[in-house]
Amino acid sequence: MTTTLRPSEPLQQSADGGRSRTFDICVNSRRVGSVHLATDPGFGTASGLIDRLLVDGPDRGRGRGTVAALASEEVLRGWGCDEVQISVPAESEAAQRMARSLGYTERSRNMAKELPPEPPRLPEGFGHRPVTGAEFEEWSAKSRAAFAQSWIDRGVPAEQALAKAEDSGRRFLPQGLATPGVAVSVAVLDGQVVGYLWVGRLEREPGKGTGFVFEVEVVEGQRGKGYGRALMLLAEHHALEAGEQLIELHVFAGNTPAIRLYESLGYRTTLVNSAKPLL
Repeated sequence: MTTTLRPSEPLQQSADGGRSRTFDICVNSRRVGSVHLATDPGFGTASGLIDRLLVDGPDRGRGRGTVAALASEEVLRGWGCDEVQISVPAESEAAQRMARSLGYTERSRNMAKELPPEPPRLPEGFGHRPVTGAEFEEWSAKSRAAFAQSWIDRGVPAEQALAKAEDSGRRFLPQGLATPGVAVSVAVLDGQVVGYLWVGRLEREPGKGTGFVFEVEVVEGQRGKGYGRALMLLAEHHALEAGEQLIELHVFAGNTPAIRLYESLGYRTTLVNSAKPLL
């Protein structure tokens, strides 16, 4: 039997050269699933996305997904992509095995936590306040640079990593501190800033949003003293005040101390984000 991709909609193209298209997964012309392919608006047109790859129940476990993923890579090569990304639900062991077998390497993961009815108690003596305008300007520049470097450390070309950092700033802090739903706070000790917290909101679908920890950072020399945990608890306060029931975050692969902290606070991995070069 032959597994192929058949377009189910016209090719969508954006002004900046981005592309996207949904395909039916077919076996001898019989539809057995679907997949959505796109170029990444954050990394640019050289980075492709395999999104929402779904094989219908009766045809699962027969290698359809693996062949569809390989066919998707060929489409993305034809679009000029030199890498491909895929996000796989953490609970799908079969999809995780498929990604590893095809040579994908984990870059990061998304984690989430259902918020409690009442805000958690903050540690006694934990000092915090909103960031000032001057602190925000200094922090935001350093934050973008550090975010880009995290991608570079994971094999992303510098130009794409910098583009990703700039895109994130435009999307999630379009009006700086005046961006609706955004809170940027600092942890303080004896009047000195020892950590930063950036919390906002993501709308996953129309009318359905979630709180999101965009960044938590403790300054060098103050790590391992509980400030990261305290800032994460403060993030829950902000999300609950905004009326959210769920809070999410993104963490890079290899950041074991952060992952352990989040797990100890009740976060669970929801998506594993991986990538591979298209040779």
